[in-house]
Amino acid sequence: MTMQECYKAIGGNYEAVLGRLHSEALIQRFTLKFLEDQSYLQLKQALENKNYEDAFRSAHTLKGVCQNLSFDRLYEVSNELTELLRDRTGEQPGIPEAMEKVTEVYEMTIEGIKKGL
Repeated sequence: MTMQECYKAIGGNYEAVLGRLHSEALIQRFTLKFLEDQSYLQLKQALENKNYEDAFRSAHTLKGVCQNLSFDRLYEVSNELTELLRDRTGEQPGIPEAMEKVTEVYEMTIEGIKKGL
Protein backbone atom coordinates (compact mmCIF):
# COMPACT_ATOMS: atom_id res chain seq x y z
CA MET A 1 0.00 0.00 0.00
CA THR A 2 1.33 3.45 -0.88
CA MET A 3 1.25 6.36 1.56
CA GLN A 4 -1.44 7.94 -0.60
CA GLU A 5 -3.57 4.77 -0.32
CA CYS A 6 -2.91 4.63 3.42
CA TYR A 7 -4.11 8.22 3.81
CA LYS A 8 -7.24 7.47 1.82
CA ALA A 9 -7.96 4.44 4.03
CA ILE A 10 -7.65 6.42 7.27
CA GLY A 11 -9.54 9.49 6.08
CA GLY A 12 -6.49 11.68 5.71
CA ASN A 13 -5.56 14.32 3.17
CA TYR A 14 -2.41 13.15 1.41
CA GLU A 15 -2.15 16.19 -0.85
CA ALA A 16 -2.23 18.56 2.13
CA VAL A 17 0.47 16.71 4.06
CA LEU A 18 2.60 16.38 0.92
CA GLY A 19 2.31 20.15 0.45
CA ARG A 20 3.49 20.64 4.03
CA LEU A 21 6.27 18.03 4.19
CA HIS A 22 7.25 17.92 0.48
CA SER A 23 8.44 14.30 0.59
CA GLU A 24 6.80 10.89 0.83
CA ALA A 25 9.77 9.71 2.90
CA LEU A 26 9.09 12.44 5.50
CA ILE A 27 5.38 11.65 5.49
CA GLN A 28 6.15 7.99 6.14
CA ARG A 29 8.66 8.87 8.85
CA PHE A 30 6.23 11.12 10.76
CA THR A 31 3.34 8.74 10.24
CA LEU A 32 5.42 5.98 11.83
CA LYS A 33 6.29 8.32 14.72
CA PHE A 34 2.54 8.80 15.27
CA LEU A 35 2.37 5.15 16.33
CA GLU A 36 4.60 6.11 19.29
CA ASP A 37 2.68 9.25 20.23
CA GLN A 38 1.29 9.05 23.78
CA SER A 39 -1.40 11.75 23.50
CA TYR A 40 -4.30 9.33 23.07
CA LEU A 41 -3.20 7.11 25.97
CA GLN A 42 -2.69 10.15 28.19
CA LEU A 43 -6.13 11.45 27.20
CA LYS A 44 -7.77 8.15 28.03
CA GLN A 45 -6.01 7.95 31.40
CA ALA A 46 -6.84 11.55 32.30
CA LEU A 47 -10.53 11.01 31.55
CA GLU A 48 -10.56 7.80 33.60
CA ASN A 49 -9.07 9.83 36.48
CA LYS A 50 -11.50 12.72 35.85
CA ASN A 51 -8.52 15.03 35.43
CA TYR A 52 -10.09 17.38 32.90
CA GLU A 53 -7.14 19.76 32.71
CA ASP A 54 -4.78 16.97 31.61
CA ALA A 55 -7.51 15.54 29.38
CA PHE A 56 -7.85 18.90 27.63
CA ARG A 57 -4.09 19.17 27.17
CA SER A 58 -3.84 15.65 25.73
CA ALA A 59 -6.86 16.10 23.44
CA HIS A 60 -5.42 19.41 22.22
CA THR A 61 -2.05 17.78 21.53
CA LEU A 62 -3.68 14.88 19.67
CA LYS A 63 -5.71 17.35 17.63
CA GLY A 64 -2.58 19.31 16.71
CA VAL A 65 -0.60 16.25 15.68
CA CYS A 66 -3.51 15.09 13.52
CA GLN A 67 -3.80 18.52 11.93
CA ASN A 68 -0.06 18.62 11.14
CA LEU A 69 -0.20 15.14 9.59
CA SER A 70 -3.52 15.84 7.81
CA PHE A 71 -5.26 12.94 9.54
CA ASP A 72 -8.51 14.78 8.86
CA ARG A 73 -10.99 12.23 10.23
CA LEU A 74 -9.13 11.87 13.54
CA TYR A 75 -8.55 15.62 13.68
CA GLU A 76 -12.29 16.31 13.42
CA VAL A 77 -13.30 14.03 16.30
CA SER A 78 -10.39 15.08 18.51
CA ASN A 79 -11.24 18.73 17.85
CA GLU A 80 -14.83 18.10 18.97
CA LEU A 81 -13.58 16.51 22.20
CA THR A 82 -11.05 19.29 22.76
CA GLU A 83 -13.82 21.88 22.60
CA LEU A 84 -15.96 19.94 25.09
CA LEU A 85 -12.98 19.83 27.47
CA ARG A 86 -11.94 23.44 26.96
CA ASP A 87 -13.36 24.83 30.23
CA ARG A 88 -11.59 22.07 32.23
CA THR A 89 -14.02 22.42 35.14
CA GLY A 90 -15.59 18.98 35.04
CA GLU A 91 -17.46 16.52 32.96
CA GLN A 92 -19.56 18.26 30.35
CA PRO A 93 -22.45 16.61 28.54
CA GLY A 94 -21.19 14.78 25.46
CA ILE A 95 -17.65 14.03 26.64
CA PRO A 96 -18.12 10.24 26.94
CA GLU A 97 -19.72 10.06 23.50
CA ALA A 98 -17.03 12.26 21.95
CA MET A 99 -14.33 10.08 23.52
CA GLU A 100 -16.01 6.98 22.04
CA LYS A 101 -15.76 8.59 18.59
CA VAL A 102 -12.11 9.49 19.18
CA THR A 103 -11.35 5.93 20.27
CA GLU A 104 -13.11 4.43 17.25
CA VAL A 105 -11.33 6.68 14.75
CA TYR A 106 -8.00 6.45 16.58
CA GLU A 107 -8.06 2.64 16.49
CA MET A 108 -9.04 2.69 12.80
CA THR A 109 -6.21 5.13 12.08
CA ILE A 110 -3.60 3.05 13.92
CA GLU A 111 -4.79 -0.12 12.18
CA GLY A 112 -4.69 1.60 8.79
CA ILE A 113 -1.18 2.92 9.38
CA LYS A 114 0.09 -0.49 10.44
CA LYS A 115 -1.46 -2.11 7.36
CA GLY A 116 -0.14 0.60 5.08
CA LEU A 117 3.45 0.62 6.28
